[in-house]
Amino acid sequence: MNHTVLIVLIVISVILIAGIAVLYFLGKKAQKRQAEQEEQMAANKQTVSMLIIDKKRMKIKDSGLPQVVIDQTPKFFRGSKLPIVKAKVGPQIMSLVCDEKIFDKVPVKKEVKAVVSGIYIMDVKGFRGGNAPVEQKKKSLFKRALEAAQEKAGAKPVK
Repeated sequence: MNHTVLIVLIVISVILIAGIAVLYFLGKKAQKRQAEQEEQMAANKQTVSMLIIDKKRMKIKDSGLPQVVIDQTPKFFRGSKLPIVKAKVGPQIMSLVCDEKIFDKVPVKKEVKAVVSGIYIMDVKGFRGGNAPVEQKKKSLFKRALEAAQEKAGAKPVK
C-alpha cells in the first residue's frame, strides 16, 4: 500500500516538473518572437494625421479589416475582441487595430497625429483642440451605492 502511494506521487511530480519545463521554454520562445515583431514594427512606423471617427472593441470578423488580415489570423483568435479604431486618413476611411495600452487615450471625433505601422496604431499624440479628455470608466453598482452611502453619512464631500 505504501509503495503504490509513493510511486503515484513520484509519477505526478515528474509530470508536473516536465510540464513546467515545457511551459518555461515555450514562454521564452514566444517572448523572443514578440521582441522580433516589435522591432520590425518599430522599423516600419510612420506618423500620420488622422481624424478618429469611432472606436470599439469588436470581433475580428465584424471589424471591417481587410479579408487578407482576417484569413491570416489563427482560428482560435477570430472570436476574441480587438480594439478597433475607425479613422479618416487622408481622403479614405479605414479600420485600424489599436494598441491595447493606448486604446483608452484615443479621443473620438478629434484629429490626432498617430504613430502607425501598417494597420496597427502604436501611439497617439498631437491632439488638436487641447489635451484629450480622459474618459471615466463606468462605476459598478456596488461602488455607486457605497459612494452614495458615504455622501449621506458625511464621510465624503458632496460633488
